Amino acid sequence: MSDVLNSPAGAPQEVPLGGGCGSGNCACKSQAQAQQRAPRSFFDDTDYGTPLRHADVDVTLEIDGQAVTVPAGTSVMRAAVEAGVNVPKLCATDSLEPFGSCRLCLVEIEGKRGYPASCTTPVEAGMKVRTQTDRLQSLRRNVMELYISDHPLDCLTCPANGDCELQDMAGVTGLREVRYGFDGANHLKDRKDESNPYFTYDPSKCIVCNRCVRACEETQGTFALTIAGRGFESRVAASENQPFMESECVSCGACVAACPTATLQEKTVIMLGQAEHSVVTTCAYCGVGCSFKAEMKGNEVVRMVPHKNGQANEGHACVKGRFAWGYATHKDRITKPMIRAKITDPWREVSWEEALSYAASEFRRIQAKHGRDSIGGITSSRCTN
Repeated sequence: MSDVLNSPAGAPQEVPLGGGCGSGNCACKSQAQAQQRAPRSFFDDTDYGTPLRHADVDVTLEIDGQAVTVPAGTSVMRAAVEAGVNVPKLCATDSLEPFGSCRLCLVEIEGKRGYPASCTTPVEAGMKVRTQTDRLQSLRRNVMELYISDHPLDCLTCPANGDCELQDMAGVTGLREVRYGFDGANHLKDRKDESNPYFTYDPSKCIVCNRCVRACEETQGTFALTIAGRGFESRVAASENQPFMESECVSCGACVAACPTATLQEKTVIMLGQAEHSVVTTCAYCGVGCSFKAEMKGNEVVRMVPHKNGQANEGHACVKGRFAWGYATHKDRITKPMIRAKITDPWREVSWEEALSYAASEFRRIQAKHGRDSIGGITSSRCTN
């Protein structure tokens, strides 16, 4: 996989701004824009913040002094990422429609009042955007301070340590201290829901970003989650404030994948810790062919993450593919080829070469004795890949 990632074909191509030769008005300008719009590498898992928009008209704007051309309707946030500028975010992810609740992605736009959220602000021709100023840094740091003021400070023992967007954003915004203590009302003692066999729900770590609710609605279409309560009492609820296992949840894991903290966390990650490396693979259940990243610790699977660029599943999966992979290391799993001459004979372990040779010779023997039409095959969408 590393060979693919590091190969020239998989590397992003640098294109001079304005046109292929850098002149800004040459004939190869359209070619440069086409390259900028070219499909991403399969292994590019960049989060662009908001979904890709398709339009017949392109819009050119300036972000931090850099010109960028994107389809009309694209968010300022996505345009910034296209230009190589990362804007802090918590509620935004490119698999979900923009929501604009976290207020970390604020930007300055020349000629406009206030500090609009870049995830919900569409680009306009000639727009001049600034994403990095002292004022924006201060605003983002203050927002992060409010999030952390009601969040358990247990990063070292948290199962999401090293894989937590809240932790990342605290570093990005430069948050070094919190002026507000835990005195008074907080959610630190909220009860954890461990009813689901595959993941836990810990409301004490929830930042009410709504990503899990939106994933359940937009990605899975189950509508099992909602935000119950108002104001400070707002919290994620399954169905009618039921435990996850008693609710309408189908355990697809879309909410777990969308969660930026350890609020929704796979139990295998809690038990085994963070993965050390990942392998791109295909789900071995049905014939749909869903792409996954198998996150591993040594030779042990820690979790299966649906690949966002998978053509069959586009970052989503069913409960079987995402969670029911225990068979991979089950003691009863057959991992070596076995053959037998008769049904009454015991199975005998052999090499792959011997097994394939034996199968081929038997096909030839049967065809020679009974004719070419004596051999057929049976398959279905339920067969393994």
